[in-house]
Order: sequence, then C-alpha cells, then structure tokens
Amino acid sequence: MAKLGVNIDHIATLRQARGGVEPDPVTAAAIAELAGADGITIHLREDRRHIQERDLNLLRQTVKTRLNLEMAATEQILGIAAKVKPDMCTIVPEKRKELTTEGGLDVRINGDELKEAVDYLHRAEIPVSFFIDPDPEQIKAADKAGADYVEIHTGHFADAPDWKTQDQELIEIENAVKLARKLGLGVNAGHGLNYSNIKMFAQVRGIEEFNIGHSIIARAVITGLEKAVREMAQLVSFL
Repeated sequence: MAKLGVNIDHIATLRQARGGVEPDPVTAAAIAELAGADGITIHLREDRRHIQERDLNLLRQTVKTRLNLEMAATEQILGIAAKVKPDMCTIVPEKRKELTTEGGLDVRINGDELKEAVDYLHRAEIPVSFFIDPDPEQIKAADKAGADYVEIHTGHFADAPDWKTQDQELIEIENAVKLARKLGLGVNAGHGLNYSNIKMFAQVRGIEEFNIGHSIIARAVITGLEKAVREMAQLVSFL
C-alpha cells in the first residue's frame, strides 16, 4: 500500500504573502496527519520564500509521522539539516526565479558534489533521497552517489499535452521504478499529481510514497484541509 506525504509549502506561501503569522504550516501539518497523511514534506529554500527555519524547527518537534525536508545541497542548508535531523532529506535542484521545482537533479553531471552531500547527511544519520527524472542513467548515478531513495519527478507526466504522451510518460516512470528497486533504492514520486491523474498509478508497483502538495492545498481552499487530505489519502491507499 502506497503512502501519502503532504507538502505544506503553500500554506507558508499564503502566510508570507501578508507577512503575518497565519495560516500556520505547523497547524496545517497536524490537521493533515489527523486526516491520514503518512508524512509531511517541506522545502526550505535558500530565499525562504515560504517555509522558514522557525517552521522547520517546530515541525521537527511536532510532526508525529515523518518529516521530509526538500533542500538544495548547499553548505548552509546542509548544516541546518544536520542540526535539525528530519526523518529524510530530499535533495532537489533549485533556481531562484522558478515558481516551483522544474525538473530533476542532474546526478550524472554533479555526482561527486552530491555524493559529498550524501556522506555529510549520512554522518548525521539522515537518509537521503534524490529528486530525479525517470531516466535510467540518472537512477544509476543516484545509486552510485549513495542515495537511499529516489523521488521520481512526475511533472512531465502531469503536464503531458495528450493521453498518448501521458501514457508514454507513465511507462517511463514505471520502468524507472523497476530499475531503482532492482538497484536496492527506495522509491517515492511527486510533482504535479492531482485528484485525477493519481488514479493512473494503480498500474505502477513499487512506489512507496507519493508527495503531493499543490492540488491538496488548492482543494482545501474550497473544501477544507481535512477533507482534502482524507480524499487524497483514500485514493493513494488503493495504489
């Protein structure tokens, strides 16, 4: 049975829009867990556009399931992660001007640097995941660099312009999952998944957790966060 990780970054985005104290992502995380989330995901960006260090510290103290920290492999963020000790660190590419993460890490090109980051986090006893495209060469490079998990970037699947392209993207994801599992890597997936396209993953075996944020928070604006998380948790439980 797959698990659901709920990304609460956009709760903080809304708070930062006014520079106030609400809505509080710590409260949102608690509601999400009560509604069935198996984990909470946050991205501490270098520009602190949404999640703040205060949020990370409080969430480390209050999250009852698992806390997954998305992060760039920079010296400052690595130091913060080693101190706070989330249950997992997911290393992602990060550009200052992007609205959201636009693609996976290029582990083949940056393997040596990423291996240093993995070794650093492992010394702090933190498991490490790489956010990568469903590319066999990237998966092999992730394994070589010492990652414990890969998180398959599903954005190209989610943004496919037609059913034929979407089916092909799903096949690539399925093959990537099989290869990662064969190499002994744990597998998560996320980016652009919503209440409609998540159903297509019923045919894909081997994904441990789906990390979903935007579509849940968007629905929560209309239906309420608890209902939004319960609905997604129910869909994921059948995968």
